[in-house]
Amino acid sequence: MMKATKRGEVVWSGTWVAERLGVELVGDEEISGLLGLALRRNPKRAHLLVSNVLGKHVPQSPAVVWRAGYELGLRVRELLGDDAARQAVVLGYAETATGLGHSVADGLGLAPYLHSTRRPVDGVARAGGFEESHSHATSHLLLPEDPRLLAGDGALVLVDDEFSTGNTVLNTIRALHERYPRGHYVIVALVDMRSPEDRGRLADFAREIGARVDLIASASGTVKLPDDVLAKGQALVARHESLAEAPTARTEPRSEPGSGPRTEPLSEPGTEPGSEPRCVTGVTRVDLGWPASVPDGGRHGFTPEHRAALDAALPAMAARLSTPLGDARRVLVLGFEELMYAPLALAREVEKGTQAQVRYSTTTRSPVLAVDDPGYAIRTRLVFPAHDDPADGPGERYAYNVAGGEFDAIVAVVDSTADTPELHAPDGLLARLAEHAPHVLLAVVPSYVPDRAVPAKPERQPLVPPTLPEPLRGPAFSSYAPDEVGWLLQDLSDVDLEAPTEEREEAIQGGGAHYAESLPVEYQPSAEYQALFQSALEVSAARIAQAVGVVTETVLAERSPRPVLVSLARAGTPVGVLMRRWAQARHGLDLPHYAVSIVRGRGIDANALRWLAAHHDPADVVFVDGWTGKGAITRELAEALKAHQQNEGGPGFDPEIAVLADSGSCVRTYGTREDFLIPSACLNSTVSGLISRTVLRADLVGPNDFHGGKFYRELAGADVSTHFLDTVEARFDEVADAVDAQVKEMLSADRAPTWEGWAAVERISEEYGIHDVNLVKPGVGETTRVLLRRVPWKILARAGAGADLDHVRLLAEQRGVPVDEVAELPYTCVGLIHPKYTRGATGADGKAVAAK
Repeated sequence: MMKATKRGEVVWSGTWVAERLGVELVGDEEISGLLGLALRRNPKRAHLLVSNVLGKHVPQSPAVVWRAGYELGLRVRELLGDDAARQAVVLGYAETATGLGHSVADGLGLAPYLHSTRRPVDGVARAGGFEESHSHATSHLLLPEDPRLLAGDGALVLVDDEFSTGNTVLNTIRALHERYPRGHYVIVALVDMRSPEDRGRLADFAREIGARVDLIASASGTVKLPDDVLAKGQALVARHESLAEAPTARTEPRSEPGSGPRTEPLSEPGTEPGSEPRCVTGVTRVDLGWPASVPDGGRHGFTPEHRAALDAALPAMAARLSTPLGDARRVLVLGFEELMYAPLALAREVEKGTQAQVRYSTTTRSPVLAVDDPGYAIRTRLVFPAHDDPADGPGERYAYNVAGGEFDAIVAVVDSTADTPELHAPDGLLARLAEHAPHVLLAVVPSYVPDRAVPAKPERQPLVPPTLPEPLRGPAFSSYAPDEVGWLLQDLSDVDLEAPTEEREEAIQGGGAHYAESLPVEYQPSAEYQALFQSALEVSAARIAQAVGVVTETVLAERSPRPVLVSLARAGTPVGVLMRRWAQARHGLDLPHYAVSIVRGRGIDANALRWLAAHHDPADVVFVDGWTGKGAITRELAEALKAHQQNEGGPGFDPEIAVLADSGSCVRTYGTREDFLIPSACLNSTVSGLISRTVLRADLVGPNDFHGGKFYRELAGADVSTHFLDTVEARFDEVADAVDAQVKEMLSADRAPTWEGWAAVERISEEYGIHDVNLVKPGVGETTRVLLRRVPWKILARAGAGADLDHVRLLAEQRGVPVDEVAELPYTCVGLIHPKYTRGATGADGKAVAAK
């Protein structure tokens, strides 16, 4: 067992964390030299293994960093043999292992390289993706210039800095194996830190997919964590950050001779670099002369031919840096997030040709606590805003162990996408670096854009009818905050649309009207029913929060790293708002969310689709609903989108709907398949932003209009819409671990719809002599709707159903509707609409009359 001890005057950089959290590293002796420990500012995992040879958080000799990966590549080549090595593909993980993966590919020598990315690129098709659940930024994209790169028969070599639980790598292999099956996978890591249980999983996984899976690592061991490590780690982070509120805690400025005011000018961002360095205050811009034919990294693929061209160009590029570096004795070459290999290659070349001590590291988006203690791996932290317009929105970025490094010169290497005003701002990266070194150089590598990549936005935008307005938003329309949802509806609040329930039912069932041509009178609950709603919400809030987390994480993992949520008004809208809040709370994502109308038998609002296609990539649109019953709306959406695609052309929308509860087993993307009470189904507009169900009537909705809806401002006193959302959101942290565990299981499970709900509805329709599936409403949510809006006949309840049906029983009692307990019912309950559609279906008191 390796203890946190001093070796001579050297203190192991994991001592501080080990002593305070009870964390232990057990394994090979060299692990103490390879790894230190720090604390994450991350709700998913407390500790961070900090590599001393990766070149990410700890400045290190570029030769040491490159050699660590290169030697692993040599071992892979020895394992495969030259013939198989030529057929292999190396895949590295963003952001931490992009440079390591490159170096492994250098050692392998014969194989192309690709790394995952968190930066989508217009015009480059996504060839795959996966989730890294414990990471600060979880979604990975695969964007090869040639998608065939992933489709070969040779070995796939997956490279990460550490192999801890194995979840990320196994998720990757599983996802890729479904699309691009192959017979051999090689996992490469600097350290293998799996527990004994996780080690057994790898062999089981290989048998499961029927492929060979090998593992190569420089060292192995494991981390022993006490049960309360997450809570203790979060408390420790909070305590130290509360003590470090002063600006010095953010930048750790140091005073040293020669670090006074800078006078050299810096060129404006975006200008073309000339043959000579151009400067303004404190920073010198250097034109590297990067070869145009060489990609800046492996985001779209990097071949052995690219490597040869880069190697040939490196001496001249290093020479361009030598003059502005002058007689600097200690130099840091600082890369940028995923851009690790280009600055590493430059740093190696500079190190070869100088007597100066050269170190290499990169910036990162990963938040880590800094503690100025020799027994802690992250001594200082520079904080600055993101400067590459990231897809997941603005945020803080970091450079660790740079402040206090006593560097005479720092060479910041970024790609041209990141050479933005934010980089050059007074609080930007360059200004932060200039506080800690007398000389700062900026080298910009051109961001590689594949020849096949073309700007996609102009091609995907159809013409929009000039009369289509912007979405309606609260508080003018709905009680939701304006950023929670935009309603692609027209406001019909001043139009008299309500009709007595019995009149509507007679007209609907008699074929004289469609249900969307009028509105039911809004049911206003009794005090007893309102109390039941509140009780149900308190009991089910955590259950709903978990389902929200699961469906949102599934969407982010499988559909889009930055989806556009489009809820089906109105039952889907509270779910869409909650999904948006989850993405914001857990990932810092500010997702667009709109609500659109879909009408059974008449399809989705085509003008709303045109508006969405004009403002967003249809591939990013994810339709959201509250629950499935028998799956009628699921089928309606698929058919409507197919017809829209045939009529409009251009990129199509994905018909796969995401729902909170899929009790009918009608969809692949869901939070749960349990049929339980969702309190938002208990009420009408007062839990849905005070918006009516949608209206589609020819005299009100023209060919260039959105479908209609009403805002019931007069019901504001009874509105619980925001209360419902806030109550569920308050349970997000509580269910986070359960969500992560459930999502991992779901992503590897068979979730193909069975449509068992539809089959059950058909059977019930015949058994009860209804002979119309539209009058059978399965599930708790649909049954509640029957009792609130339609003329109910009877309720079927699963024998033994408990509190989930309290509100159903109360409503049924109030309307005089019998509740029959039924064994073997596939739903918790089923609502049957009265099959006799005359006004005699209810008596003068509004209560149901038994059908003859």
